[in-house]
Amino acid sequence: MALKFDENGLIPAIVQDFQTKQVLTLAYMNEESLAISLAERRTCFWSRSRQQLWRKGEESGNVQHIVSITADCDEDALLVQVCKEGPACHTGQESCFFQPLFVDEQVQSLGLAGLYQLLQGRQQQPQAGSYTSYLFEKGLDKILKKVGEECTEVIIAAKDQDKPETIYEVADLCYHVLVLLVQMGISPAEIIAELDKRHIVDHKVKQEKMV
Repeated sequence: MALKFDENGLIPAIVQDFQTKQVLTLAYMNEESLAISLAERRTCFWSRSRQQLWRKGEESGNVQHIVSITADCDEDALLVQVCKEGPACHTGQESCFFQPLFVDEQVQSLGLAGLYQLLQGRQQQPQAGSYTSYLFEKGLDKILKKVGEECTEVIIAAKDQDKPETIYEVADLCYHVLVLLVQMGISPAEIIAELDKRHIVDHKVKQEKMV
């Protein structure tokens, strides 16, 4: 494969979270930074502003471990899937793309990662009349109160064996838990990573029992 670098010797690299599939950032690589990335299995870019190599996390500690690198059909752009340690954005946000310009909430399927990103935007740019912005304005105690209320409503609906109501209340609970995660600076990826650790532990326990 012959990758096509531009007139400045650069190729765009779209970085995506391997676990959540959230797009994290758009950066650039040259031949040297790509070779370093492949050798170290960590993202290394070419900083256009500083005109030098830039290993992601060398100052912040927010390292990105490479899972895969894929070229597009024209071989002039890269998709880099990573498992990250800490936020991808220098602002402290999980993704550099957290400022929505337009969201058609009638047709768009956000998913947990997309909803999390939307909530981050509401926290950073509060909107008048937004319930989410209201929760962030009131702070942690209010958010925790709502999480507790939604837990109770889930229990009541499930106890009544009301499937539609249980789905509705679980959705409410998921929303408020995501608001809590944004408030505390915890990403969905960190929760998934914790679940992955437990899966590994369970697998080892099963193996030991079989022996």
